[in-house]
Amino acid sequence: MTRSRDRLEQALERIADPQGEGARACLTLHALAARADADAADRRAADGGTLGPLDGVIVTIKDLFDVAGEVTRAGSKLLAREGEPARADALAVKRLRAAGAVIVAKTNMTEFAFSGVGTNPHFGTPGNPADRARVPGGSTSGGAVAVADGMCEIAIGTDTGGSTRVPAALCGIVGFKPSKLRVPVDGAFPLSYSLDSVGPMARTVAECIAADAVLADEVPLPNAAPALAGQRLGLVRDLPLRDMVGAVAGAFEAALTTLAAAGARLVETAPAALDVAARVNARGGIVPAEAFAIHRERLTRAADAFDPNVRARILRAETMSAADYIANCRERIAGVAQMDEAIADFDALVMPTTPIVAPTIAEVAEPAAFADRNMLLLRNTALVNFFDLCAVSLPLPVSGLPCGLMLVGRNGHDHALMRLALAVERVLAR
Repeated sequence: MTRSRDRLEQALERIADPQGEGARACLTLHALAARADADAADRRAADGGTLGPLDGVIVTIKDLFDVAGEVTRAGSKLLAREGEPARADALAVKRLRAAGAVIVAKTNMTEFAFSGVGTNPHFGTPGNPADRARVPGGSTSGGAVAVADGMCEIAIGTDTGGSTRVPAALCGIVGFKPSKLRVPVDGAFPLSYSLDSVGPMARTVAECIAADAVLADEVPLPNAAPALAGQRLGLVRDLPLRDMVGAVAGAFEAALTTLAAAGARLVETAPAALDVAARVNARGGIVPAEAFAIHRERLTRAADAFDPNVRARILRAETMSAADYIANCRERIAGVAQMDEAIADFDALVMPTTPIVAPTIAEVAEPAAFADRNMLLLRNTALVNFFDLCAVSLPLPVSGLPCGLMLVGRNGHDHALMRLALAVERVLAR
């Protein structure tokens, strides 16, 4: 591998390129500190030392992570104007620094992380690397574009309903959502106390595994991919396969054929627990209620400062009763147990990450179209958060716009899932 400083300078050049997306993808640049950190990593390497697999790796962090001395904007112009500087780094940021990661920038995001589309009217919308007229996916929009465009090697985001996996799928990279409790969310601006999780995006599964180990404060495990022969993959029919556009359907079916040819056992399944998620969402869900509790005071005094699409989603919970919220939380707990039992015999579930490719920025300018595309983009990924599972999105081989294959594992089975993802990644790349 080339020196960290050399790779950092290449990343900084791409961020500064006036023809690129750096100004929209990277909202705060930490060039001076990053150069010092890269030089320190190179000195350790020259002396034969290392702080681990992230030592000297170029990393970006989502705009909702606290950095000491900086205002945490969470993609909001209101917080940018009124927020107080953070007193300390978020725990995830502390762990990255301790591991020698070179943090080059804080990346753009959907305001308050509440959309899978990835648009931001306050700081601009980074164009999708495959087609700059299209959205990057959200809410970790800038992070996905930064990885795909070479502005960093790993991006750290959050995922409440798909916010690492959706942009990963639409931008043609890997995105991982861990089991929630493995990675602390301390110092990350919240969207949903119940469902928020912290995860990485990168070009490869191995890079995501390395970043996840640091975020979870675990010893990195050897990247030993299992043989696919005999692996039981649950193909979830019905809801996750509805409304697929032709490009996604073709790429997904081709991937299933490839996996079957490699010896994977594809078994159709339709977990009854999916009905639990449908009932809870019909009563208003969990995330809107928790988001409304977080933003109620801001909405009362400064509603016009919000992205209208984000504001509309939060206000869905304005009239939700405490009884409905409690019923939703209780039913979710039962659904989590029901889903875990239903998938216990599978090594992973498999489904398309999103049923559609990235819509154009112009297409989602109208609120009704935005709501429709947002629902489709988040539909499959949000099931993972609701049922407290772990999941990874892998880029599917395509000739046109990117799309993703999602592998879903049981809660706490993150390591087994990611080893399986290594094997699937290798087979799909042939």
